[in-house]
Amino acid sequence: MTSSKTPNKSADDTDANAALESGRRRATINDIARLAGVSKKTVSRVINQSPFVREETRQRIEAVIAEWGYAPDPQARGLAFRRSFLIGMIYDNPNPQYVVNMQLGLLDGMRGSGFELVVHPCDRSSPTFLQDVRMFIERQKLFGVILPPSVSEDERVADLLRDIGCEYIRIASVPLDEEEHMIVGHDRLGAQAMGEHLVGLGHQRIGFITGLPSFRSSHERKGGFEDALAAAGLKLDADYVVQGAYTFESGLAAGEALLAKTPRPTAIFAGNDEMAAGVLQAARRAGLTVPEDLTVVGFDDFQIAQAVWPPLTTVHIPTRQVGRMATEKLIAREGHEPGDPASIIPHLVVRESSAAPKPV
Repeated sequence: MTSSKTPNKSADDTDANAALESGRRRATINDIARLAGVSKKTVSRVINQSPFVREETRQRIEAVIAEWGYAPDPQARGLAFRRSFLIGMIYDNPNPQYVVNMQLGLLDGMRGSGFELVVHPCDRSSPTFLQDVRMFIERQKLFGVILPPSVSEDERVADLLRDIGCEYIRIASVPLDEEEHMIVGHDRLGAQAMGEHLVGLGHQRIGFITGLPSFRSSHERKGGFEDALAAAGLKLDADYVVQGAYTFESGLAAGEALLAKTPRPTAIFAGNDEMAAGVLQAARRAGLTVPEDLTVVGFDDFQIAQAVWPPLTTVHIPTRQVGRMATEKLIAREGHEPGDPASIIPHLVVRESSAAPKPV
């Protein structure tokens, strides 16, 4: 790689070029300014797409940036402009696949924007929860934060963000805030569609595994299922409802508890796919075949839904797309654009794990 040259190079300039060419250090904004023969301020203007730079100068600076692979440090850039180019994700979620899919979506939305992602796992039950969130935001000088469930459902967090003037987007199964702060998942509609599917197959004795009570989605999914049963003149038997924790292990335990009941349910609706996978394991341990002896269905349509056998009938929530939408909605604030209403309508995905019950 050859370096761009400026007139009358000093010995220091020569040493700096040698260090760059040897790979001993990465280019800085000062290097780009020196190599392009302009001021650091002019380089900053080009990086931030300012219109107040001559086209010839812009092209020269961009050529030097491309030649040396220079990328501005988000934290240093934020300090220079008295704002941050960092977006935080604050989460308290027991499902690792949800967290991964959400992060991928957030990164999709940031691509090409100059923003970077920092994550903060937390424990909402901790006595220092709010203090920890505040320290995270202030320490990182965040531009804004994305709040997935269940952190998004905590009004204390929203109040804190408003108090300190931090931009935010909440992701939840129901509207909890003004439109510019929300991505809404409508979990209730998805659970209702699943209930209609099971009733349509002829199931009446159905077990249900709820998620954590601290998650609004747990209540919305159960409520949607009950809505579908009520529309068919049926009722969810409380004796066939078991609480889970959105984990494989809790699904396995809940599945074993439901399959020990007499009479046994002909179908089990688990509040997410991880728990449904646990129910499949419980069914195998009990010597049952799915779906011939037992229908098992889930919710979310994560990767595990197609990795298990039989593949799960489930409700598709496009978590990665939700993450991308949340980031794009947050970044739009930089241009002071109004936030658009954003909602996701889940839909049923029928696979091999559901079938009509055996004739009595």
